[in-house]
Amino acid sequence: MPIQATPSELVIILDFGAQYTQLIARRIRECHVYCEVIPYDTPVNKIVAREPLALVFSGGPASVYDPSAPHIDQAVYDLGLPILGICYGMQAMAQDLGADVAGATRKEFGKTRLEVVTQNLLFDGLNPELVCWMSHGDTVESPPPGFEVLAATDNCPVAAMGDRARKFYAVQFHPEVVHTPWGTEIIRNFLEKICGATGQWTMGSFINAQIQIIREQVGNKHVVCGLSGGIDSTAVAALVSKAIGDQLTCIFVNHGLLRKGEEDDVQKRFAAAFNIKLIYVDAEERFLRRLAGVTDPERKRKIIGEEFVRVFEEEACKLTDAEFLAQGTLYPDVIESGTKNAAKIKTHHNVGGLPEDMNFKLLEPMKFLFKDEVRAVSEELGVPTDLVWRQPFPGPGLAIRITGEVTKERLDMLRSADWIIIDEIKRSGLYRKVWQSFAVLTPGTSSVGVMGDQRTYAYPIVIRAVTSEDAMTAEWARLPYEVLERISNRIVNEVPGINRVVYDITSKPPSTIEWE
Repeated sequence: MPIQATPSELVIILDFGAQYTQLIARRIRECHVYCEVIPYDTPVNKIVAREPLALVFSGGPASVYDPSAPHIDQAVYDLGLPILGICYGMQAMAQDLGADVAGATRKEFGKTRLEVVTQNLLFDGLNPELVCWMSHGDTVESPPPGFEVLAATDNCPVAAMGDRARKFYAVQFHPEVVHTPWGTEIIRNFLEKICGATGQWTMGSFINAQIQIIREQVGNKHVVCGLSGGIDSTAVAALVSKAIGDQLTCIFVNHGLLRKGEEDDVQKRFAAAFNIKLIYVDAEERFLRRLAGVTDPERKRKIIGEEFVRVFEEEACKLTDAEFLAQGTLYPDVIESGTKNAAKIKTHHNVGGLPEDMNFKLLEPMKFLFKDEVRAVSEELGVPTDLVWRQPFPGPGLAIRITGEVTKERLDMLRSADWIIIDEIKRSGLYRKVWQSFAVLTPGTSSVGVMGDQRTYAYPIVIRAVTSEDAMTAEWARLPYEVLERISNRIVNEVPGINRVVYDITSKPPSTIEWE
């Protein structure tokens, strides 16, 4: 069920399939205006029914002149709404309104110098010479009738265009990414100076809206919440509890894929922070039995997702009227699992990994939020700081940090190495500065070493540490050499079976944060 927003403050993003469409939503929300992402081919009557303040056309991978390229219903342009087109969204708007779009003579990818050539509201308050992030192979050759060129680059004569009368604006660059340092100002100008938005959406208003939605959706039924101990599921538990009180029961499943000491730590922290019923289920044996011999990461995720649901169903049978399963699903989970218009990167166990025949109705109040927004919600709900700022941990746990088959021996090895990494990161005062830091075991690769004058042939451990704002993009963390040295020395000396430590210095993209 979509989040309800004040109609006068709702912006709708029509999604043409860009992997980072939700970054546009994130920037709009930073301006305290609520927005939702819907498919580009949503019927116009459904758009009108939501009474949006404005529309945004996202980017996308297609070329507008291809026969199979996505196009919106032309009636959208007659709704009288302000529109902002971004990248493919600009090209689609240009072609729809009478301009020619063709393959660029020189494609633009990466940081590009941009010159504002016409004074206008979209660039109001910004310098005339700027740096933007481009990623396009097609270009608008000249603006449609009624439009004027607002900005240009050396290789793109129409890098931004606008029709002041109809409040149609478009940019070829990506204002939503951090590589366009003033991009949020472009979006804020569109919202405030062109659309007249007042910016009333806050985490407090989100909580109030969700409480009402949860109560209406659940009624007098019971909800079970899959608790992992991470901030996503903890925030969901706190929110659902605030909405329906003792109709909620949390279930913490120990699937044997947890970090060192996690099963005891989660129970103690949760009990100290909340007055919510918690059931602990030790399911290590059944999960490892299902994962035996499985090496494909997609199969791992689906098996874990299905087994989670089966455990919840078994426990729910012991409760009265338990019809709903509450999950800490966030939008990065959804977009990477594949939406209607975006390619699947990997199946998240709580999205595409769920079985079709499960007996629950899903309750996912955070489904359209980013991690930083969830943390803001958690602080608003009074969740303890140490839980709010806990580093993310994937639902499939250590299973997707072992490349290959998951066994008890490999899990214990990885658990020990992972604990050392976290311990040293905390000792160094870097825990809050790093988005995620963890170990990866690659048992398919062994290397020769020497310990105590003896030859060893053992596994390597990969250190993975990244910085990020929302997990949609990430940079590898520049950890101090002395920290890496301590981690390496401890792992090799304290974890049997490991004789080499390497550091993953790949950003996202092209990689993902997790290895599987």
